Amino acid sequence: MRVLYQSIPNTHRRGIITSSCGMAARRKRTNSLHQGGDWEYNTLFIIGGGLKLPALNIGRLTARVPLIQGGMSVRVSTSSLASAVAECGGIGTIGGSGVPIGDLKDDIRKAKRMTKGIIAVNIMFAIREFMEAVKASIDAGVDMIVTGAGFSRDIFKIGKEHGIPIVSIVSSPEFGKLAERSGADAIVVEAKEAGGHLGTDRPLRELFPEVRKVVKKVPLIAAGGISDGFEIGEMMSKYGADGVQMATRFVLTKECDVSDAFKQTYLNARQEDVLLMESPVGLPGRAIRNRFLNRLQAGESVYDGECKRNCLKHCSHSFCIIDRLDMSREGNVEDGLVFSGENVWKLTDIPSVRELIDRLVAEAESVYAPIPA
Repeated sequence: MRVLYQSIPNTHRRGIITSSCGMAARRKRTNSLHQGGDWEYNTLFIIGGGLKLPALNIGRLTARVPLIQGGMSVRVSTSSLASAVAECGGIGTIGGSGVPIGDLKDDIRKAKRMTKGIIAVNIMFAIREFMEAVKASIDAGVDMIVTGAGFSRDIFKIGKEHGIPIVSIVSSPEFGKLAERSGADAIVVEAKEAGGHLGTDRPLRELFPEVRKVVKKVPLIAAGGISDGFEIGEMMSKYGADGVQMATRFVLTKECDVSDAFKQTYLNARQEDVLLMESPVGLPGRAIRNRFLNRLQAGESVYDGECKRNCLKHCSHSFCIIDRLDMSREGNVEDGLVFSGENVWKLTDIPSVRELIDRLVAEAESVYAPIPA
């Protein structure tokens, strides 16, 4: 079954499911295969498809849909998006970095009022107020904390004291092993295809199996460049992922609070427009080409003046990353910084969160087959 899956062109996978309802999508897909004569895809569906995706269990929490919506900082993923994902059975994540502590608490409480589903917050270890943000999130009633861009051992003790699962984002087998040993309740393996700040230059399908070999006791979640449900099914079937994390795909939903210009930049992006840049944080970042990136790559000064925030533990002060991310989120997509995943160019529509998750589940279940024990 997995060999057949590998042989299917991505263009075929992207064009077949058009319905947002899982059963209708699979039925339409079967009909179109009979009419079009694509026997290889049809054989795959009969042999391996139609199996229900398993739930994702992290600590005391159970997500009916094994999907974490990635937390995007500086108000890209807020309560509006996170609560919609949680309401559909996934894990909705608020970006907890680049936001005043009081605003973060208010947004978590707002999300909790909007859904009975799982609300998480993503907090970068690189921010100066990391521990304050962690404690404030717990005080506001968050269900789960995701953390990356550095490694904190102290957070696991705090999580256990308050009964809050802690999920570590890692980009190497060594840090995967360390996170499990330190007490992580789940681990996200984030590869080079991800957007924003990156911890590796290795692709997901190369990196994930290496981490899978050393992480045995907690759920392991695949992240980086996953753009449709067929890839979810692939990562869970072929690679043994317990779930996936997707961020870029959720920017292009009706519930994401970024400006229309920001979303249009995603829709307009070509493969060659997605570039690596050097962030003031000291990590490479992935973003979409615009006037600001052209200036940065040409070696021009993009200095934003004396730092007024002092928000990061380490910063080169070459420019203010929060100001530039804020600019793009609010609509100035030429002078701001537009972070995105490597495969943003594959995205073509702006559905509602419910429509998107229905589609992702239908696509994933049409190819999902668990690895035999």
